[in-house]
Amino acid sequence: MKITVLDASPALDDLDCTALSALGELTVHSATSNKALSAHLEAAEVVVLNKVRLDAAAFAAAPHLKLVTVLATGYDVVDTVAARAAGVTVCNVAGYSTASTAQHAIALLLELTNQVGRHAQSVAAGQWQTSGIWSWAETNLMELEGKTLALVGYGAIGSRIGNVAKALGMRVLPVTKTQREGTYALEAALPQADVVLLQCPLTPQTRHLINMETLALLRPGTFLINCARGPVIDEAAVAAALHSGHLAGFATDVLSTEPPASDNPLLSAPNTLITPHYAWATRASRERLLAETAENIRAFWAGEPRNVVNR
Repeated sequence: MKITVLDASPALDDLDCTALSALGELTVHSATSNKALSAHLEAAEVVVLNKVRLDAAAFAAAPHLKLVTVLATGYDVVDTVAARAAGVTVCNVAGYSTASTAQHAIALLLELTNQVGRHAQSVAAGQWQTSGIWSWAETNLMELEGKTLALVGYGAIGSRIGNVAKALGMRVLPVTKTQREGTYALEAALPQADVVLLQCPLTPQTRHLINMETLALLRPGTFLINCARGPVIDEAAVAAALHSGHLAGFATDVLSTEPPASDNPLLSAPNTLITPHYAWATRASRERLLAETAENIRAFWAGEPRNVVNR
């Protein structure tokens, strides 16, 4: 079995890939450009990828390909219709980063409210030392006890975030696509929120879910956090709300274009925290991802495919 990893970086960079090499002849590429794609696909029977796009032309260049397994939960980089037409099975890995992503979302929430990094830097810069005050804060801090969190998306990650928020004393309003007992429509939840946290999938319905109109439903001084996908928000509208002060702060691990263009309006917006799409990337999370990917390959070759997304 000839297994080709098209873009090992960053998911597999520092991991031991013996679990893959034990299954067949393994070729690992740190990255694959569009120019090199056909050559990298030519002999492959199994392809492992993360962000490399496979369309109908790519499948035509891969005459031996039988399986594509994506190093992610989302598989929109693969044209699954073209894969099915070419007789190629496509698998993904779900749930591997639930704990890590939820942890990062809470870290962003606490950084907005407690400004730990900012105050640690101020001490390093000598500001506490020169203040002459035994307890000194550069900014106002927010206690989360009694505050309301509108949690947009209440799947495995969202519900885990909600449990932590409740432990911090917050009132949690789960916002779901279809309302059921205990959940809320977006328009009903936003006016009640002190914090809005986005953890929903990107779909045509959620693209620019947070825009000028929905931002206007928020009370002045609300915090916004995005751990979903970049295009779930209208970045220009969020930047404008930050500049006007309508939003007290914004934190995100995702942007519409990654890495961002230099003219992304959020890069110069006030009270904004941006992390480089690494919520998923703890070592424990990536080790689970690798193990599940190897199991996808083993199961497929044994005639028992799992995690198939293009049946």
